[in-house]
Amino acid sequence: MLTEYYGIHLQGCLNEIKGIVEFIVEIEKLKSVTPNTKPVGLERYENSAEHSWHVCISALMLKEFANEPVDINRVIKMLLLHDFGEIDAGDTIVYASSNTHSIAEQQGVERLFKTLPEYLADEYLQLWLEFEAGKTADAIFAKTIDRVPPLLHNIHGGGHSWKKHNISKQQVMSLNGDRIAKGSHSLWTELEKQLISAAEQGLLK
Repeated sequence: MLTEYYGIHLQGCLNEIKGIVEFIVEIEKLKSVTPNTKPVGLERYENSAEHSWHVCISALMLKEFANEPVDINRVIKMLLLHDFGEIDAGDTIVYASSNTHSIAEQQGVERLFKTLPEYLADEYLQLWLEFEAGKTADAIFAKTIDRVPPLLHNIHGGGHSWKKHNISKQQVMSLNGDRIAKGSHSLWTELEKQLISAAEQGLLK
């Protein structure tokens, strides 16, 4: 009986590992999703996997400036997961986001998580939904940080994405000011200065 128990347990573990490995392979597709900004100093566009890495590092560096105390481990988990829906739904600029696109992203995330063990799928889906809702301190800060690299890419890259999509200074200030200040007043104070300077240089109109 003991041998049979361990055999069943081992088979269960192997099935879980198989599902996790399938998930790991599937999320490689995030590397082929191309957002709308170029990394500083490069002419190519970044991919969404690079963006996920960048926002995680940014959150780690800026956590002390959050308006409220945050659990940085949960924040980083959210930021690692937050763009998985783009594998199926694709990326769209934040200034043109829609409810239809959000629904498609959630469906994509749910599809991805189906290969994971149920306990992991449940945990990660709840984290993804928490990020999307943006109501907890962790989610608010994560959404704040999600906006930082695209702004810096444009500030240090000639405003390439703003110009390409005809984004106005008012749009940039309104959307980013609301989201970033909600998570970190001090971070927005610094970025606002940089955005005003970018506008004065003609990068943003």
